[in-house]
Amino acid sequence: MYRIGDTVVVNDRMQRDYSYTLVAPLGRDFLPGFAPRFTPAEMLAMGVFEGKYLNDCRDEFPAEWFADARLSEVADPTLNCFGVKSRKPLSYWREKGWIIGPDPRGWFQWYCRYYLGRRIPDIDAVQVKRWRAFARHAGQVRANCEPGDIACRPRQRQALLQWSHDPFI
Repeated sequence: MYRIGDTVVVNDRMQRDYSYTLVAPLGRDFLPGFAPRFTPAEMLAMGVFEGKYLNDCRDEFPAEWFADARLSEVADPTLNCFGVKSRKPLSYWREKGWIIGPDPRGWFQWYCRYYLGRRIPDIDAVQVKRWRAFARHAGQVRANCEPGDIACRPRQRQALLQWSHDPFI
């Protein structure tokens, strides 16, 4: 298990010789106003990103995160919590300028590293701002779905889960 002060070295298909030092306890000491609903392990177990995420970088993260993860070598929407296609290709994220800082896989990779205890204040502030802005989708679900009807707006619900917001509202 990782501890404060540990250095994590990353060597995967998208990053070579990148390292970071953990400065916060696992899953704690988050920025004010940043209260993700799920841990990375819970998200992976419920089914996110069509099972095709973090496949080649599992060594970077605690093995227990993957114990119940729904993973696949090919994108499979049936592995998602809501069983729907839910992601854009990484090229789309790059075109939009949504890949920032040292996290070439995007927001969820940032969140996993933040959860572990990595802190990069400028990047963290931007990513937390993006997370807060994503909450607008919960408002759309509430406005357009009957309470308890989780079959209503499955793509938005899947997206909420992938941003660690509560999709079961």
